[in-house]
Amino acid sequence: MNATDDLFGGSAPIPAARGPTRDRLDEAGSGAVPLAERLRPKGIDDVIGQPQLLGSGKPLRVAFESKRPHSMILWGPPGVGKTTLARLMADAFDADFIALSAVLAGVKDIRDAVARAELTRAQSGRQTIVFVDEVHRFNKSQQDAFLPHVESGLFVFIGATTENPSFEVNGALLSRAAVYVLRSLAADDLDALVERALHDPLAPELRGFAFASSARATLVASADGDARKLLNNLEIVTRAADAATSAAGTHPLIDDELLARALSENLRRFDKGGDAFYDQISALHKSVRGSHPDASLYWFCRMLDGGADPRYLARRMIRMASEDIGLADPRALRVTLDAADVYERLGTPEGELALAGAVIYLACAAKSNAVYTAYSAARGFVGQDGSRPVPPHIRNAPTKLMKELGYGKAYRYAHDEPDAYAAGESYLPDGMDEPRWYRPVPRGLEARIGERLAELRALDREAEGDPDD
Repeated sequence: MNATDDLFGGSAPIPAARGPTRDRLDEAGSGAVPLAERLRPKGIDDVIGQPQLLGSGKPLRVAFESKRPHSMILWGPPGVGKTTLARLMADAFDADFIALSAVLAGVKDIRDAVARAELTRAQSGRQTIVFVDEVHRFNKSQQDAFLPHVESGLFVFIGATTENPSFEVNGALLSRAAVYVLRSLAADDLDALVERALHDPLAPELRGFAFASSARATLVASADGDARKLLNNLEIVTRAADAATSAAGTHPLIDDELLARALSENLRRFDKGGDAFYDQISALHKSVRGSHPDASLYWFCRMLDGGADPRYLARRMIRMASEDIGLADPRALRVTLDAADVYERLGTPEGELALAGAVIYLACAAKSNAVYTAYSAARGFVGQDGSRPVPPHIRNAPTKLMKELGYGKAYRYAHDEPDAYAAGESYLPDGMDEPRWYRPVPRGLEARIGERLAELRALDREAEGDPDD
């Protein structure tokens, strides 16, 4: 991920604001500035998407209109407008703008920002906005360094993150800042951005280009909700098309073939350590649990497409077989283990087919969490219970002394009993009630297991002289 994560930004730390946002076209000329930077919105009405925050009466719209900024955390995927909104606030509120990248900055940079904010207030009375990109990369002490200054009102703190603030931002800082969730841009939003770019006077190199409808749709899809990625791809494609310009000087129509040549394979947005990763594996697990093979296969392919390690997916599927299917269909565990072994032998892409077959089998198999529930209950009980001694009759007695102490005395060998079952025998510690943690479901093989357990319990009641349970 780039150090500067915003709607139309590059990767360098952001300089202090110096007038309207589009004044960044300097002596180097527009050609030296990336397209995504040149087309950065100059006002809140130019921002595409995020109606839940920028629509009439919505919180950020109200903040802009009232000219009363407040500390906030902007949480969303790359390229949806986090840094753009922070810059626009600095312009709208005539505030000094200090930008820090948590990838590059340290405590010294935070102290320098505090000193600059104090100087700005003393000299001009102007407000300061301190923007921290990728704030989740700051450690606890670095995040804590902002607290007293946010509380005193020395500056307005704006943090941007692609990770869940609940896990990555200190609670103390989180309690002093509003959290706003930005969403991936919809296809219509991205298509509108393409249209704007093709006619924007700050992008003269795009004039005269036209897209076949299918190619334009593919270009939009390649961005995966990321405006910066869309404009970067648009720039790459139009340069390739410009190189193919005919001798007559007319631009060729950008079709699917030209688009495919210009763009290398684009993986979907996927952060192996972030929320997108865990959201998608959660969706896969829940689709399997919900017995929906098509949805299971979709999320499995989405994760492969995004770069997930097939071995990780295989491990998760083995877990699903144990947790959500269990003894309702014991073959599920064997199927997943075999699929994992096939992948180890064949690798990608051949081995992925075996994993796909296992995903479909898991989704279609009878479901039971009885083993998972019983195990969790038993572990919980043992964790809080005392160390109960093993009853003497089921202790091992390899020595004469142990036998004299009664170890193994009166033990009933099950194979010598009718139906290989010692009816009425107890195997739990003395004084411990029958917990009945394992409760088979009436599905798959567990339906038969349940019937067998019911038969054995009837024999226990009969042996105890109690016909009723």
